[in-house]
Amino acid sequence: MIKVLFMGRKPVAAKCLAWLIERTDVEIVGVLTDTHLSVSPTSEVARKNGIKLFDFESAAKALENGALTFDIGFSMLYWRKLKDHFLSVPPLKIINFHPAPLPEYKGTAGYNIAILEGLKEWGVTAHYVDEEIDTGEIIEISKLPVCYETETAQSLEEKCRPVLFDLFKKIANNAIVSNTILDSYPNKGGVYISRQQMEALKEIKEPDDINRKIRAFWFPPYEGAYIKIGGDKFTLVNQFILQSLSNPNNSSLFTTPSKVK
Repeated sequence: MIKVLFMGRKPVAAKCLAWLIERTDVEIVGVLTDTHLSVSPTSEVARKNGIKLFDFESAAKALENGALTFDIGFSMLYWRKLKDHFLSVPPLKIINFHPAPLPEYKGTAGYNIAILEGLKEWGVTAHYVDEEIDTGEIIEISKLPVCYETETAQSLEEKCRPVLFDLFKKIANNAIVSNTILDSYPNKGGVYISRQQMEALKEIKEPDDINRKIRAFWFPPYEGAYIKIGGDKFTLVNQFILQSLSNPNNSSLFTTPSKVK
């Protein structure tokens, strides 16, 4: 039976963990997640199934002293840089699922860049983890269409969830059943965007396409595209965003009247 260390925090990660738990050919020896948050879907799945929870520091210590060992790791959108014993302990390595196509888009801001660049296609990637961020060899990429005229960061993230889940099931199953390192190819080139760079991109400046930038960073409750006035930041919304938030069953004085036939 293969020993698995699982890493992740978002709802899609919780779904992947639940899928792994249903298997009879793996032993999940631990889950690295956001145990510090009051609402944590991945933590909840682990607790309900009696799986040991770790934060990054406690897992690193357990790996160092030999209290934690595993054969393969699966990282679904895990946000910490994995290093040292995380990489040297598992003979089958760690596979990460990245919400952007590699090698082109490393780091953060993938959804945002897809919209800013007006792309018509996006992708999510399964790749091995090495010492740097998003630079390990690529196993497989799954593609999906992007509606570049209406997409928001929030809607693109929602579209990627089932694609990530399907890719996870396929790659995890292949790795577990084969009990070997999967075929992969070099992950060279591309652009790395840090969190600081992503935050800087949110500021609207000349000659930005304002409507596109608003959509590119629309992901409540996070701060969106903004302007600065007197040193203060003001997040912008446009008519498209307002209409997407409205209740279609409610009318207003400003609703365009329908034609009577």
